[in-house]
Amino acid sequence: MNVSLDRAPIVREVSQLTPGMAASDGAGVQLTRIVGSPMVDMVDPFLLLDAFGSDKPGDYIAGFPDHPHRGFETVTYILAGRMRHKDNAGHEGVIGPGDVQWMTAGRGIVHSEMPEQEDGLLMGFQLWVNLPAADKMTAPRYQEFPASQIAVEDLEGGRVKVIAGKTDAGTEGPVTDISTDPLYFDVNLISGARFSQSVPDQHGGFIYVFEGSVNVGADSTEVPAGTLAVLGEGSRVDVAASETGGRFLLISGNRLNEPVARGGPFVMNTRAEVLQAFQDYQAGRF
Repeated sequence: MNVSLDRAPIVREVSQLTPGMAASDGAGVQLTRIVGSPMVDMVDPFLLLDAFGSDKPGDYIAGFPDHPHRGFETVTYILAGRMRHKDNAGHEGVIGPGDVQWMTAGRGIVHSEMPEQEDGLLMGFQLWVNLPAADKMTAPRYQEFPASQIAVEDLEGGRVKVIAGKTDAGTEGPVTDISTDPLYFDVNLISGARFSQSVPDQHGGFIYVFEGSVNVGADSTEVPAGTLAVLGEGSRVDVAASETGGRFLLISGNRLNEPVARGGPFVMNTRAEVLQAFQDYQAGRF
């Protein structure tokens, strides 16, 4: 007789703990590079995570003038302030507090991201998600949602805002049809509250704490604000807030396990493809 026993889920522990790195991008925007730094080059399939947050106009006012992308997706999540997006395909819009834009650059797009304010606090995140080789030359597209359309699930002692993926309780984010089948959660816990979520074994992922502090995994690794916790193998993420409470991003997605060739705003599988992207851009083929 064959007996099948359900295996207990393996809780993911922290495999790497690192602070972000001060950086400047665009036309001099001051930010913190969390993924895509010398400490953490990438967390497959995620190429970059930047956090920006300042009430000093000089840190952000110059924005990100026209620049190209090919081969990946950019995800902009705004917590405070407003950002205007405009591209060479005729798309234009403004995202504000709690809004998200998931842009699939695909075969190529030229766009700008400029602050829609002259003073006040601008705060948010930009994530770069790699595309599999089969999708790198797909047509560009956008998924853009205001805060009112992003699902929020109440927890015992907190809440989770679901941008992409589905919680164990069935709350589903509005962003769909993404190649890497990601989870993108903004989790806010009061003092001592806990959060637990299943995560597919094949996902690479991380937690980034931006308020308070939390303890992650069965080992209760402390992760303070401003710190990235890369997650190891497993099928579940367990987090407990500290006495101060904690707020963090939980982001995971299917690992592509493909070669990565980067050239500034282009991310392909080979150096030759990156050079072709530069040629196509310079020839006006985006």
